[in-house]
Amino acid sequence: MDDEARAPEPDGYLPLTPAVLDIVVALGDGELHGYGIMREVRRRTDGGRRLAPGTLYRSLRQMQEKGLVEESEERPDPGLDDERRRYYRLTDLGRRVALAEVERLEGMVRAARSKGLAPRVRPSGAPGGA
Repeated sequence: MDDEARAPEPDGYLPLTPAVLDIVVALGDGELHGYGIMREVRRRTDGGRRLAPGTLYRSLRQMQEKGLVEESEERPDPGLDDERRRYYRLTDLGRRVALAEVERLEGMVRAARSKGLAPRVRPSGAPGGA
């Protein structure tokens, strides 16, 4: 049996909680430390979503147990960073789960839109109107 045949199916991890989804999106570009994840979520949502430290670290611990994230062994230069910081990155499974969740959510948005429950997407550059 090869590794691909033994790899867990991403759908078994869905749906992701909002906090876990925020974390996987924040880690989509690469590894970050905990405070960096909190800042990225706040920046990306223009302050609309904030991860409390307890929620963040509890979620990261659960994600590690499930194999979705791992601590990075690589460290920045100690002169440029606090040595107590732990850096996290998505595993291959974590990235596949994130992609599966995005596909699931896109399907929900399409279904909601078809029933008049979501705004129609405007072409790029179209006037917004009020």
